[in-house]
Amino acid sequence: MGTITIVGLGPAGIERIAPPVEEALGDAESTLIVRTGHHPAAAELALDRDVIACDDLYGEAGSFDAVYGAIAARVIDHAAAGPVVYAVPGSAVVGERSVSILLERAAEQGYDVDLIPGESFLDLVYARVGLDPIESGAQILDGRDLPDPLPLHLPTIVTQLDRPVVLADAAAELGRVLPIETPVTFLDALGSPEERVIETDLENVVGLEPGPRTTLYLDPPLAGWHGLVVTNRILREQCPWDREQTHHSLVNHLIEEAYETVEALSALSPTAPGGDNPPDFGAYAEVEEELGDLLLQVVFHATLAREVAAFDVEEVAEGIRRKLVNRHPHVFGDVTATEPAQVLANWEALKAEEKQRESLMDDVPTALPAVARADKLQRRAASVGFDWDDPTPVLAKLHEEIEELGEAISAVTAGEVGPSERAAVHAELGDVLFSVVNLSRHLALDPELALRLAADKFADRFRIVEALAAESDRDLAAMTLAEMDGLWGEAKRHGEAPNS
Repeated sequence: MGTITIVGLGPAGIERIAPPVEEALGDAESTLIVRTGHHPAAAELALDRDVIACDDLYGEAGSFDAVYGAIAARVIDHAAAGPVVYAVPGSAVVGERSVSILLERAAEQGYDVDLIPGESFLDLVYARVGLDPIESGAQILDGRDLPDPLPLHLPTIVTQLDRPVVLADAAAELGRVLPIETPVTFLDALGSPEERVIETDLENVVGLEPGPRTTLYLDPPLAGWHGLVVTNRILREQCPWDREQTHHSLVNHLIEEAYETVEALSALSPTAPGGDNPPDFGAYAEVEEELGDLLLQVVFHATLAREVAAFDVEEVAEGIRRKLVNRHPHVFGDVTATEPAQVLANWEALKAEEKQRESLMDDVPTALPAVARADKLQRRAASVGFDWDDPTPVLAKLHEEIEELGEAISAVTAGEVGPSERAAVHAELGDVLFSVVNLSRHLALDPELALRLAADKFADRFRIVEALAAESDRDLAAMTLAEMDGLWGEAKRHGEAPNS
């Protein structure tokens, strides 16, 4: 069993090979295997000694990991017969998945491995663009596997752009967040006579021909999540309106944006996402805009909290991430849950434990819309069996509450109306509404949606009534109720389905 020496060939020809690497390559007793013969140093080495290149393996596998696995297998096969030097472009410890896989397999099979990094192409990138990665906090991304979401808030180096399609795909992904006029630097074959350093922009970079050693550099403008956070902080410091805001002054804006988001979501197909129909991208554009407005409210409140060192938006995001992990033990732990009902039950149990809830009725916000609060309280009670099995007794209870409301109203109309009588009517009306919510829940219907649809229907019909009155030069305010009711009946027949 031979040893395995892994070396980095540097970014260019053999003149840039580090002395320790050069020494390892000079060992005539070792089999020399290079990841690719298209690297300048590898090509020069092949002129003086036998070199085994692995370019043939790239066309035999369906993924890069499969290619690198095949390369690792080849190296280990040769190492079984004697010492092997495996050489890769650049540094052996920067962006070399083949090295990572080889190290894993060699350790599993008991091979001794010596790792000599070599000069990284990144050193030349830093030099060409004038970047200190420690001072700037630069990040390095793999152009063939860009992260989602893109963390575009630091000077960014995008590597592995060795083919036109890879370059085009990377530029398109960057263009989802960044303006197409964002300046970029195209770098290729650094350190060699063929070196190219071209200043261009995101729109035009796809017109350039990449090579095996192509890299992009960009210093992104404020964009995406980080851009929103920073922009909001700037506005807080410099905009007179933003400076005046408090948590309480923003509450109505938060509520308004939430409802506008709900309205935009309501325009989507009931099966969205998915279903048989293609997506309505116009409706989705509205959702995108409203979600942005709602997100701003979250960021704004976090900005205000940051000013008094309470928390910032990153802590908000991390807090909800941890909560999601904790409340999904069937995904991140050892709990089994195959049905949505099990997930919800686990969620409520964990929530009660976290909040040390003394009653199931605790921590249901009183500021919720009354319909939503009633529904949530009822679901809490139902979770321990305090519920009817089917809608029939619920409907009977609704009729009972309506009768009691009628009795309370009769008491008011029959005699003197005082605070206690009004309070009684108020209470009975509340019981009716509460029973309606309960019936909706048993029918698996959303009471808020049902009421919203009814309100929309009323508004549409009343608009028709107004139009019919205007057509006949009549003033609604001067009409009798019977006359308006006649128009209402006409409005119902105006293109609507029977029984609507």
